[in-house]
Amino acid sequence: MRDGVWLEGAPARGQRLPKYYSIKQRLLEIIGGRKPGSAIPAERLLAVELRTSRTTLRKALQELVSEGRLDRIQGKGTFVVARPKVYQSLHVTSYTEDMETQGLTPASRILGIGHIPADEQLAGLLGLQTGDSVLRVERLRLAGGEPLAIESAHLSAQRFPGLRLDLTRYTSLYTVLTEQYGVRLAEAEGTIETSLATPAEAELLGVDVGSPMMLLFRHLRDMDGTPVEWVRSVCRGSRYKFMATLTRPVS
Repeated sequence: MRDGVWLEGAPARGQRLPKYYSIKQRLLEIIGGRKPGSAIPAERLLAVELRTSRTTLRKALQELVSEGRLDRIQGKGTFVVARPKVYQSLHVTSYTEDMETQGLTPASRILGIGHIPADEQLAGLLGLQTGDSVLRVERLRLAGGEPLAIESAHLSAQRFPGLRLDLTRYTSLYTVLTEQYGVRLAEAEGTIETSLATPAEAELLGVDVGSPMMLLFRHLRDMDGTPVEWVRSVCRGSRYKFMATLTRPVS
């Protein structure tokens, strides 16, 4: 607590300050005087200015990226965050709907689409038999031209036989399911975990390898309770947040 303001990541009273923590506070002073969207100095210059090692500096920078104060763009540099994080609701809404609600232009790039045999886990999630054909759709999700997430969706190939072709004509998977297959989406279960960007994920999302990611799993059902889709999404932790409405159970 400083001047009545809680400092994120501040050590508990009496706890010894980590070496990087004072560097983080000095970085906050530096970026506090810069306009949103402006680049901060290169690491080697900051290390000299702050009289610290590159290792300590990187830890401090990474924590500020994780908190959403800085954004690191691969091949370009580190920037003061200019825009608030985009959000995805934890309701049964599509990515397109969520982005348009925020005034952003959504876009998707198909990374891969094809059929795979259902393993035991996928068969259970989609109500199939082991070995049944599953359509896997991998897409890079963007908003305003900025890559935000890598999404892998899995659906029954038998239930949606023409879906592979339909997705070349529609931008929203949920629109296809509703208009072409008469699916009435009802509910979804979701879980959120944390992970670190793999080299492949980092390249697609334009971040450093090891950057913090949010890992979302969503299991969608229709009005009859039949499984429709299972999705795994890897989202940029520095640009994403999730929103949910919580209600108290009625006893």
